[in-house]
Amino acid sequence: MGAFVISRRFNDEYKFVFTSRKGKVIFTSSSYELKFECEEDIERFKLNVEHAKFLKFKGSGGKYFFKLMLGEVQFAMSRKYTTELLLQKGIKEIVLYASKAEILDFSSNDLIFDDEMVAGAEVL
Repeated sequence: MGAFVISRRFNDEYKFVFTSRKGKVIFTSSSYELKFECEEDIERFKLNVEHAKFLKFKGSGGKYFFKLMLGEVQFAMSRKYTTELLLQKGIKEIVLYASKAEILDFSSNDLIFDDEMVAGAEVL
C-alpha cells in the first residue's frame, strides 16, 4: 500500500508526495502555505480518487509523465518515467491504493534522534 508523505520545501511551504508500496515517489503535489491545507487536500483526494483525471505527456527528453487533475485544477505532477508501461503502472498504483494510504508527516524540523544518541553511535 502507498503512503502520502508531507514535508516542507526549502521556502518553508508544504508539499506531499504519494509513494508506491516500494517507497518510490509517484507524484508530487503543488505547494501549500499552511499544513492543514495540505492535509485537507490529501483527504479530499482520497475521497475522490475515482474522479481524478490523468493527463499523459511525453517530454522533450523522451520521458513520460502525467498531470493529475481533480476537477479542472491541477492537483499534482508525476515523476518522469522511461516507458509508457511504467507510467501506466504508476497510475494504477494510485487508483488501487491512494484511498487507503496512510499519511506520514515529516514536515517538522524535529530531529528523529537526539544529538546524544548520534554522538555516542559507533561508526562501522
